[in-house]
Amino acid sequence: MNAAPKIAVRPSVCPHDCPSACALEVEVVDGTTIGRVRGAPDNSYTAGVICAKVARYAERVYHPDRVLHPLRRIGPKGSGRFERIGWDEALDIVAARFREAEERHGPQAVWPYYYAGTMGLVMRDGINRLRHAKGYSGQYSTICINISWTGYIAGTGRIAGADPREMAKSDCVVIWGTNAVHTQVNVMTHALKARKERGAKIVVIDIYENATVKQADLGLVLRPGTDGALACAVMHCLFRDGKADWDYLRGFTDCPDELAAHLKDRTPEWASRITGLPVEQIEAFARLLGERPRAYFRLGYGFGRQRNGAVNMHAALCVPAVLGAWKYEGGGALHSNSGIYRWRKELIEGLDMRNPSIRQLDQSQIGRVLTGDETALRGGPPVTAMLVQNTNPVSVAPEQELVKAGFAREDLFVCVHEQFMTETALMADIVLPATTFLEHDDIYQGGGHQHVMWGGALIPPAGEARSNHEVVTALAERLGVEHEGFRLSPREIVDRTLQASGRGSLEELERERWRDVQPPFRQAHYLDGFGWPDGRFRFRVDWTRVPMANDGPMGPWQSMPTLPDHWAVIEEADEAHPFRLATSPARNFLNSTFTETPTSLSKERYPVVFVHPQDATAHGIAEDDWVVLGNGRGEVRLRASLFPGVRRGVLIAESIWPNAAFPDGKGINTLTGADQVAPYGGAAFHDNRVWMRRLDMPASAA
Repeated sequence: MNAAPKIAVRPSVCPHDCPSACALEVEVVDGTTIGRVRGAPDNSYTAGVICAKVARYAERVYHPDRVLHPLRRIGPKGSGRFERIGWDEALDIVAARFREAEERHGPQAVWPYYYAGTMGLVMRDGINRLRHAKGYSGQYSTICINISWTGYIAGTGRIAGADPREMAKSDCVVIWGTNAVHTQVNVMTHALKARKERGAKIVVIDIYENATVKQADLGLVLRPGTDGALACAVMHCLFRDGKADWDYLRGFTDCPDELAAHLKDRTPEWASRITGLPVEQIEAFARLLGERPRAYFRLGYGFGRQRNGAVNMHAALCVPAVLGAWKYEGGGALHSNSGIYRWRKELIEGLDMRNPSIRQLDQSQIGRVLTGDETALRGGPPVTAMLVQNTNPVSVAPEQELVKAGFAREDLFVCVHEQFMTETALMADIVLPATTFLEHDDIYQGGGHQHVMWGGALIPPAGEARSNHEVVTALAERLGVEHEGFRLSPREIVDRTLQASGRGSLEELERERWRDVQPPFRQAHYLDGFGWPDGRFRFRVDWTRVPMANDGPMGPWQSMPTLPDHWAVIEEADEAHPFRLATSPARNFLNSTFTETPTSLSKERYPVVFVHPQDATAHGIAEDDWVVLGNGRGEVRLRASLFPGVRRGVLIAESIWPNAAFPDGKGINTLTGADQVAPYGGAAFHDNRVWMRRLDMPASAA
């Protein structure tokens, strides 16, 4: 008789690029296989709730297409023709090609390239230890946080805010620029608790009627890139109607009288012309805030991904300051709590070896870098060798046609360390199999909450998969570089990092499962002063002095408004390009992750663009027709979905589907620019103007 399997429930942490960083409970069957994945009910932020795509994680771990062995390319780049080789041979080839690149052009010809495919500190950031030890080209990471973090820090002086669990104690939860139902499900947990237990109102501000807008008591659907105008009009009303908290303003902010005078003509009528919102909706939002100053502003990343995104973020953040919302438990704002952790990452990243004179190549401009743009190369040598971990630039980076042309270069050697044959892996010379988060040890932090969390290996690696740390240390040995971090295990690095950062020991963290490091109420609400030398919130901004890590001023920073305003630098529609396009997140994908799992694919079906029915009629387009979108960067073919929840003149293409999901192999980021956004760079993914026309496609393409 067969013995019943032994099922143990073990703690873990979701590693994906999401502020929720959910605490997990994972079923481990007979010590080798995972079963169900659930949210940890006793974690005060996760509260037992996780997104469906992570709940079905076994689909990803045991997917038949997972890379299980080292591979060497034997066909043309992108052909998918590889042969299996051993680990030693693969690593020897990579090290030899890196040495060859260094001998020909110097060490800066090698570019380690990574991002947030895992948010574990060791596995994500350890590649920098190899970079610094060898003097390889630096990476200026601009693809996600640069624009919005800069706008938030411009006001508060640091990237931290009110305890997100306080949403449940709010009288009004404002979810601005994030489709939380798709991307941060825990935000909805706490907001809905406030509605149920306190009668709180939920306001959602976004650019289309998405799943979160549908949960709102007041949903505001504005034109992309106009959030600053809405914020100014709301503050105008608060001052006009005597709802601005002047005691708070005089005690905690820099120039309230100047702000009030500046906003005199930023009326709801003015904002209506810019945002497309009815005056009545703007007035209703302001009135609701005036009646409920215990308001919590959960500020997302989406509305920051515009060319005026930093200004928009700062303007939105100014509203709770005018309201005095920071005074209240359940009030204030949060964009990210990343500034509360204060890690000492010398062992993880080898920061003691970093040479600040080495060039920083802009992550978002990888297409320009790889096609030899002298400005993007910062006057240095060409990049002729790369190690890619935790990211898939051939699908997700802007200016896709340049990116693909760059990776197609025969003189470019690329090693990709991956779990699946992504479109970047298909362009590689060597592909190495990578572990999932369930197969290695790491430590995590919550950007959207306040927990330090340990995620240990729960099952053996699939096939011959190795962790990022193992690959980096093996290459360091072959390349003849030394650092203490190369000699330690991930557990040892985590333990030493915890202790150096004043966060106890790994033994203690394992016992606790997670550690709540939320600052005290007065500190989190800046009641003892904001992060500026004078302790005051900044309405007036000197943008080049915002203390955000940067590589110098970029973009048209000289024309940025010093006080909250609508800054008209977005890629506005014109006669040749009458539509504004945004590429918002899909519910069942996360960037280009989960685009291979069967359930996610069945739910998303195929790439579509949401079109207002009246715009569709004007262009002779019916439901499910093929359309082509285009601008000066290229053209994309996909199906139309008629949706009245999008504004006229606005198109929404959810998700980052692989390029191969489109009939001509050109994905949505073909249309996205990589010009550097002011003041410190970043990619304006949701800020594109395009034209659209109906397309007759052969039956075979359907």
